[in-house]
Amino acid sequence: MPAPLRRTWVPPGPYDLHRTLGVLGRGPGDPAFRVADGAVRRASRTPLGPATLCVRARPGAGEIEAEAWGPGAAWMLDGLPALLGEGDDPAAFTPRHRLVHEARRRHPGVRLARTGLVLESLIPSILEQKVTSDEAYRAWRLLLQRHGEPAPGPWDRLRVMPDPRGWALIPSWEWHRAGVDDKRSATILRAVRVARRLEEAAAMDLPDALHRLQLVQGIGPWTAAEALQRSNGAPDAITVGDLHLPRIVGYALTGRRDGTDEQMLELLAPYEGQRHRATRFILLSGRTLPRRAPRFPVGNIAPL
Repeated sequence: MPAPLRRTWVPPGPYDLHRTLGVLGRGPGDPAFRVADGAVRRASRTPLGPATLCVRARPGAGEIEAEAWGPGAAWMLDGLPALLGEGDDPAAFTPRHRLVHEARRRHPGVRLARTGLVLESLIPSILEQKVTSDEAYRAWRLLLQRHGEPAPGPWDRLRVMPDPRGWALIPSWEWHRAGVDDKRSATILRAVRVARRLEEAAAMDLPDALHRLQLVQGIGPWTAAEALQRSNGAPDAITVGDLHLPRIVGYALTGRRDGTDEQMLELLAPYEGQRHRATRFILLSGRTLPRRAPRFPVGNIAPL
């Protein structure tokens, strides 16, 4: 096996590697994302080909150490500072609520990751439309295990997602086997047909990037925001249309047990330009609404 390429990065202040990169994982069994032995490992399909990145914090040295394998290794390491949040500006955020202030104080090292890769965040976000997290994670896991490819490097269980042509060649019964209905699979197929145009959104301002993604039928504000939070590290990419987030935000900031998108946006208006970051701190606060309603039902698309 060829030796990995290596690079180190020195954070400009307190830094929380696992909470910064943890949002890139899609469930505990994500074949493209693993946390083990204190390191974060992720497999990606870069513009130069597949790559595996292993990132580890070295607190004693005050730096982050990275290794990368595969044809896209150099691309991954070139983008390492952006991935780890170097271009993020936490100082631009001013807490307006005591709960948000306390969450920020307890988690000063959380930054917004920027992968620079739209499709790898967009496809799992499409899979998460209108289903439970467990269903979406299972679909992502099965599709990568059956149609991805082994990731470069020393870890056998890591998988790189298919390229656009690979996604397009997945037969209909394989989508159904993974629990993906026709609407979501059709949206993914439309997206991969214009993959190059969608990837351009990684270099766009947020309004233009949101518009570009939503030109694809089946991609709405929720899906576009979820993807751009990760690919662009966009601090204002607020998720609307979510089943739980408005109620979580409303309960955390007001104590009310109901909540709509309109009410959430009104509460987050003081954080204009930083609304996604505000919701990150609200979620990190641990003040969540006690569960009373039954869990969202698990769907079954198997033929009768």
